[in-house]
Amino acid sequence: MSILVCGGAGYIGSHTVKELIEKYEVVVLDNLSTGYSFLLDDRVNFVNGDLGDEAVLDRVFTENQIDAVFHFAANSLVGESVQNPLKYYGNNVQATITLLKKMVEHGVGKFIFSSTAATYGIPDTNLITEETATNPINPYGHSKLVIEQILASIAPVHDFQYIVLRYFNAAGAHVSGEIGESHDPETHLIPIILQHLLGQREKISVFGSDYETNDGTCVRDYIHVTDLANAHILAYEGLVDGTASNEIYNLGNGAGYSVKEVIEVCEQIAGKSAVIEYADRRAGDPAVLVASSAKIEKELGWKPQFKLDEIVDTAWKWHERIPMS
Repeated sequence: MSILVCGGAGYIGSHTVKELIEKYEVVVLDNLSTGYSFLLDDRVNFVNGDLGDEAVLDRVFTENQIDAVFHFAANSLVGESVQNPLKYYGNNVQATITLLKKMVEHGVGKFIFSSTAATYGIPDTNLITEETATNPINPYGHSKLVIEQILASIAPVHDFQYIVLRYFNAAGAHVSGEIGESHDPETHLIPIILQHLLGQREKISVFGSDYETNDGTCVRDYIHVTDLANAHILAYEGLVDGTASNEIYNLGNGAGYSVKEVIEVCEQIAGKSAVIEYADRRAGDPAVLVASSAKIEKELGWKPQFKLDEIVDTAWKWHERIPMS
């Protein structure tokens, strides 16, 4: 039996594939719009195609004995989702519905869904649990929540089980240095800082320095991408052995790091000082967004293994080797 990884040539998808391939047969479906085939192991059966293409999906499910689907293939830029909502509802919702329909038709009943803490919007608590109300404030978060709701609807009707994983900021690179983060445009804090320290950006902009946090800058959750990959594998194995089914889990470090803390650790790892420009707060930016992972730790035994300095160290080694695209 094989595992189909949709979006497996992207950042989180490729790191998950790198862990999966050591234990399972893996098929990757990716149109390479934001992914890169060079991130994939030679042992992977790679299919270049669109998630919403029924003919491609029929071929994948017919030619391979698929036991489960890991779904990472989504557009994920918040700002772009506000400017172009139809793109996000088309890919993140409509194409995913096509995937789910084909899974049901071909009798594939295990689904691991890469969701997002953007489903919570601006929560009224600093530590987000799975019980925190969902109230997304942009089409990206809403598109993910819609799929979560669809999963809850189809599971009782079909022979179908799922796990939803919600998380904030994936960070870092594989410890081997072979694969890492490569986005165009880059919007994530850690690679932006490291690109600046490598001379690829003039400065770092920090939005807001007067928040009610220890140092006045926003606090956010950062999880190493391999920790996220292992959570997806644990979720799948939980479906297989009956430990978990039709559950939602947060993936967080439980404490969070401020923007200043992240910059300081990046400076220490790189041995260079950053040029920082402080700007006004961005609308809709809460002071603290941190997720509790107590539920998945209790039920599946997952805990993040990488500290912030280790996350940055792996990212620095990757960015030193791979120039900014």
